[in-house]
Amino acid sequence: MDWKNSRIDALLERALLEDKAAADTTTNLTIDANLLATASIVARQEMVVSGLGAVPRFLEIFARLDRRPPAQTRFEVVSHPEMFDGVRVHEDQVLAVIRHNARTLLSCERVILNLLQHLSGIATLTRKFVDAIHGTNAHILDTRKTVPGLRDLEKYAVLCGGGTNHRLDLASSILIKNNHISLGGGLPAVLTRALEKRKKGQRVQVEVRNAKELEEALEYGAEAILLDNMTPEEVKRSVERIRRVTEGQVERWIPTEASGGIVLENIRAYAETGVDFISVGALTHSAKAADISMRIHAETA
Repeated sequence: MDWKNSRIDALLERALLEDKAAADTTTNLTIDANLLATASIVARQEMVVSGLGAVPRFLEIFARLDRRPPAQTRFEVVSHPEMFDGVRVHEDQVLAVIRHNARTLLSCERVILNLLQHLSGIATLTRKFVDAIHGTNAHILDTRKTVPGLRDLEKYAVLCGGGTNHRLDLASSILIKNNHISLGGGLPAVLTRALEKRKKGQRVQVEVRNAKELEEALEYGAEAILLDNMTPEEVKRSVERIRRVTEGQVERWIPTEASGGIVLENIRAYAETGVDFISVGALTHSAKAADISMRIHAETA
């Protein structure tokens, strides 16, 4: 992740502006402007880390926003070599240590923790799904069910947890869903148009919900199949049918994806059907924030 990317930079700045961090009334009234402090960011549960690179960026952006910088400050973020995004940590492990002006640390504390907790929660949940299908050939995919404005970061967190990113946005690839089919005159019509008018290199994926729709998608040239809201048994039969159609045709390998109603308790059954990908919206829309705290202590002279 390029934490200095202009889009990410703007997002982090908006978070600080939203919290009015540079106008922290309580901190400015109660804490000496020149006090230096050390903050330890601590995992309070077993988790997968994501978002560490945002910590120094928040502090750098805050310095730009702060109109009354302290007379004395020292900016240093220390992280052990073995501590990085994607690593699994235990309860009470220190993720990073920050040495800085005390006012700055207090004013940035909440936004730093909010982002670390959110992204690490996604990475932690993703790792659980990845671990649940270990030993199969399936891959865990995320979806576009993300918090508005946070998609880049949430999809990055999925990668930290060992998952794979699905399309980033509506312009990235072609996925014909049920509403496209009903509004566009039926599957043959919309699939034919998509195949004829797509850009070079774009694969056309079609969502199907039953065996009849699958046969129609295969007949009219679908290049990838999304098996939506099917049982594991239905997915297995569909995957076998697709493999029979494409057997011996290396140039017509059709990736398969299962989606809908898939949770930790049943994902193993789906993975064992032979499906290539399993998309899980819960990775980003239902991940519980990881428990992370910041312990701040004044530095002695």
